[in-house]
Amino acid sequence: MTNIYDVISTIKNYLEGHPIVNKVTFGDIMQVALEKTSMYPLTHFTLGQSTVTSNTIQTTIDLLFLDIVNVTKEYDGEDKGDRQDATNLVDVYNTQLQVANALISELRRGDLYRDKFQLVGDPVCTPFKDRFENELAGWAVTLSIDLPNNISIC
Repeated sequence: MTNIYDVISTIKNYLEGHPIVNKVTFGDIMQVALEKTSMYPLTHFTLGQSTVTSNTIQTTIDLLFLDIVNVTKEYDGEDKGDRQDATNLVDVYNTQLQVANALISELRRGDLYRDKFQLVGDPVCTPFKDRFENELAGWAVTLSIDLPNNISIC
């Protein structure tokens, strides 16, 4: 059974070829050297839970589409409104949502659509802003994917 391999490699290959994505990582986010600024924008993904039925395996894939938030001018701390305007936060949200949307669209009906697996439902994209080694922002997306269950109980 290679279904999970197929899904992982399909998503990874698509993202590695996307012009906005610089690096794609998989697994534990804490094992990624997030302080390396040269690898952003970055897409990171992990496997979530799977539900096995007699005909399908529905699995979830959790993705983080993220980039560094840069401060473009001095911030003195007095006017909180100025700090928001002094960053590229909206640009990060915009471009990373474009990457997520492109992947979702390709999984639904584009070149990545396969008879081997189907995107289930409409993924919800949730914005985040967090501080790891860098100040990062982007979108967290969970995809539910149906795979055929090739193992027969006969």
